[in-house]
Amino acid sequence: MKIKVAVLLCASLIVNSAMGQTDQWPPSQVTIMVPFAAGATPDIVARILADKFHERTGKTFIVENRPGAGGNLAISSVARGPSNGSVIGIGLLGALGLNKQLMKSMPYDPEKDLSVVTILVEQTNVLAVSNELGIRTVKELIAKLQQNPGKYNYASIGPGSLSHMGMELAARASKTKVTHLPMKSSPEATMAVMRNDVQMTVLPLISVLPLAKEGKITLLAVTSEQRSSAAPAVPTFTEEGIEGVIAVAWSALVAPGSAHKTVIDEINRQTTAILNDPSVKAKFAAQIMVTKPMSVEQSKRYVDLEVAKWAEIVRATGIEAQ
Repeated sequence: MKIKVAVLLCASLIVNSAMGQTDQWPPSQVTIMVPFAAGATPDIVARILADKFHERTGKTFIVENRPGAGGNLAISSVARGPSNGSVIGIGLLGALGLNKQLMKSMPYDPEKDLSVVTILVEQTNVLAVSNELGIRTVKELIAKLQQNPGKYNYASIGPGSLSHMGMELAARASKTKVTHLPMKSSPEATMAVMRNDVQMTVLPLISVLPLAKEGKITLLAVTSEQRSSAAPAVPTFTEEGIEGVIAVAWSALVAPGSAHKTVIDEINRQTTAILNDPSVKAKFAAQIMVTKPMSVEQSKRYVDLEVAKWAEIVRATGIEAQ
């Protein structure tokens, strides 16, 4: 009997030891997948996190940029990643659910193959217009658009992007019609507005603020619930009398759906500590981003609500990804 108990105890210790090793995070090396090129906002977020993770743990964190397929290319690598969390990624709206509405097929199921660890940051968008329009307020713009339906153009950074859907949301809310001209990047869209090749755009505030400060374009309203401290004179759409125009860019940290709950909880704990670090908050504030750490459950609800909201806009407008 004593021998049998000893064998069972030994087996239990081996299993518990193996589970402990599986559930520990981080492993010796972690790759953070980024769905955009170096220098883009998700890349900046990933590199700040990678540096801080390394400082905290002494482990190796590598940022790998893999743009393409609306974010699916990078995030599919996370979905197929090991359960120990050695591959994680920066997920955005499209790759975390909206692409299911925009695309005919997906290389993974966001619901089953991914775990949302935490929301990382939010970034204010803003409606910017050409100075050639000669307007200073949203009400003046609406009046001009209503008098000339379909005459004026707006730029986005691509079909299905938040700059595309944010403008469509604003147009629906104000009962106006504008023509969409997709561009390849925020700088290209911003320059098109400055030259009056297009008359307006919705882009992250950081993309257009420098030209606005030089007086080369005009900012009419931010698409957040509150004004941005980076541009306190720019009102919200709500303040301008247009309800429901909330289009805030955000990013989330994601891990494989196969990852054990204790791994997800540990990544969440460490990421939350990093995002609450005053020095990290300051780095993101310099990029006009606000840290938004949440629990795993809160983060999942956040993503689900965002996907449902924008899926409705996709259905109503017939938006398709290229």
